[in-house]
Amino acid sequence: MRLNTKNALKKLAQQDSPFLELFNHGSLKVEIYKPEKVDLQKPHSRDEIYVVISGTGEFQNGAVRTTFEPGDFLFVPAGAEHRFENFTEDFSTWVFFYGHEGGEKS
Repeated sequence: MRLNTKNALKKLAQQDSPFLELFNHGSLKVEIYKPEKVDLQKPHSRDEIYVVISGTGEFQNGAVRTTFEPGDFLFVPAGAEHRFENFTEDFSTWVFFYGHEGGEKS
């Protein structure tokens, strides 16, 4: 299986949603996400990984705020409040959901 960023963003642009599911296997779900101006996400029921494709900004993950740039890996445990803020217009990211409901324990 191969996912191509350019093709994924093109498919995403053809619909009226900031995210698009591109692959699903077992507990793994892969999406592409490109919010416009504001990230309206709510906490998710499974663990989540972001790999930033393009753009820069700030990422709020629970009580921790950090900056991000292309290539960064961001982990969010299930149930955690999180969102991208102050991001550039070209921001987009891969999203990976995995594991069981409620997240994995360390």
